[in-house]
Amino acid sequence: MRHTMRSLTAVACIALCLVLAIIPGASGIGGDEGWIRVDCNVNGASVYLDGEYKGETAGGSLTIPVYTTGTPHQSVTVEKSGYTSYTGAVTMPAADETTTVYATLNPIVTPTPVSYGSISVSSQPSGAEIYFNGDYRGLAPLVISDVWPGSYTIRAEKSGYQTYSTTARVSSGIMTSVYCPLTKHETSGALYVLSTPSNSNVYLDSAYQGSTPITLNNLASGSHILEIDHAGYYDWKSSVSVPAGGTRTVDATLNPMPASTTGWIYVSSSPGGASVTLDGSPKGETPSSGSLKLNNIATGSHTVTLTRPGYQPYSATTSVSPNTVTEVSAILQPATTPSGTGGLTVTSTPPGANVFLDNTFMGISPLTLSSVATGDHVVSLRLDGYQEYSVTTPVNAGAVSTVSAALTTITPAPTPRSAMLPAAGLLALFLVALVVIRRKP
Repeated sequence: MRHTMRSLTAVACIALCLVLAIIPGASGIGGDEGWIRVDCNVNGASVYLDGEYKGETAGGSLTIPVYTTGTPHQSVTVEKSGYTSYTGAVTMPAADETTTVYATLNPIVTPTPVSYGSISVSSQPSGAEIYFNGDYRGLAPLVISDVWPGSYTIRAEKSGYQTYSTTARVSSGIMTSVYCPLTKHETSGALYVLSTPSNSNVYLDSAYQGSTPITLNNLASGSHILEIDHAGYYDWKSSVSVPAGGTRTVDATLNPMPASTTGWIYVSSSPGGASVTLDGSPKGETPSSGSLKLNNIATGSHTVTLTRPGYQPYSATTSVSPNTVTEVSAILQPATTPSGTGGLTVTSTPPGANVFLDNTFMGISPLTLSSVATGDHVVSLRLDGYQEYSVTTPVNAGAVSTVSAALTTITPAPTPRSAMLPAAGLLALFLVALVVIRRKP
C-alpha cells in the first residue's frame, strides 16, 4: 500500500511537470506579487484593469494585487454613473512594490433649460406711458412678454405727474409684477407764445400744440423744450421754465433762410446715350436708365437740346424755379431715310460668302446694307469651293431689297482621254519588251 501511494505521488509530480512544460506562462502563476493602487476623488467608482472588473474605490482608493511574473497590465479605467470616465496607462510594480494611479472623475453637469419670463406693469393712476429699458411699450396696465431672465428698468410717465422709475428682476418662467405709483405735480403754470412771423408751428416737449400766438395752460412747472418753426425760416428751439402758478411769455423771432437763385434740371431720354446741351453748352449724355442731373441751374427759362446719331434732334424750353427740380423727358424719333436711298439684305446658303456690290467688297453674308442708292445694282457672292453667284437687283427709295443665294458646289473636271494615251502606250511597250526577254535562250 505504501509502495502504491509513492507511485501515485510520483505520477502526480510527473504530470504537474508536464502541464507546466506544455502550458506557456504557467510557471508565472503564483509567482512574485505586487500591487496597483488606484486613488480616486470619488468613492464607489468601478475600476477595470484591461477591461476586467477589479472592484470599487472606498476611502479614496482601491488596491489591486497583481503577479509581477504574469502578463503585464496595460491600462486602467475608472468610471461611475454621473461622472466623466478616466482611462490611463498602468505601470507594473516590481515584487513586493506598489504603483499608484491617480484618477480624477468630474461630475457631468446637465444644463438647466432657460425659458423667458414676463413683466406685468400697472400704474396709479392708470394710463401711464411705460418704458422698458428706455423703449416705449404702451400704456399701463400692460404685460411685457418674452423677457429674458435678468434685471430691467421700468419707467412710467404721465402728463401732470412726476416720472416714476424702478428696477424689475425677471426669472425664468415667472411673471414679475411692477406697480408704479405716480405723484402729481404740486403746481402748474402756463406759457404765452408769440413769434415773428406769426402763425408759426409750436411744439412743447416734441408734442405739437398749435400755431402762434397761443397760450399753453396746465403745464407742469419746471423746465420744458419749446420749438417753433415756419416755412422759409430757421427753426427756433430753446429750454423754457414754466413758473409754478404763473404764466411766462415767450416771444421768438425766427431768422429767414437766404433766398435761393438756383434749381435743378433732370434730363432723361429713350433711348439713352443722347448728348445734352443747355442753352448751347454741352452737359453730358443721358444714361440708359435714370436721368442726367444738371445742378445749380439759374432760375428762369432754359433750352435743353438732345442729339443722338440715327435719331431726330430734340429740343425743349423749360423754366427753373428756386430749390425746385424740373424734369425733361425726351422720346427720340428715328431719323427719316434720306431721299434716293434704300436698304439691301443679302443672305446665302451656306453663310460666310464674300459680298460684292457693283464689284465693291461690302462684307460677309448674312449682311444688311443701308443708304444704298436707288436703281439697279449687281450683287455677287463668292465662297471657296462654290460657284460664284451673281444677280442684278433693284433698290427702291425708302425700301429694303432682299437677295437670297443658294450657292452651288464646284464639281471636279474629268481627266481628258488624250492625257491617258501616252501612259497606255508606255505600258504596252513595257509588256512587249518583257515577253521578248523571256523568249531568249
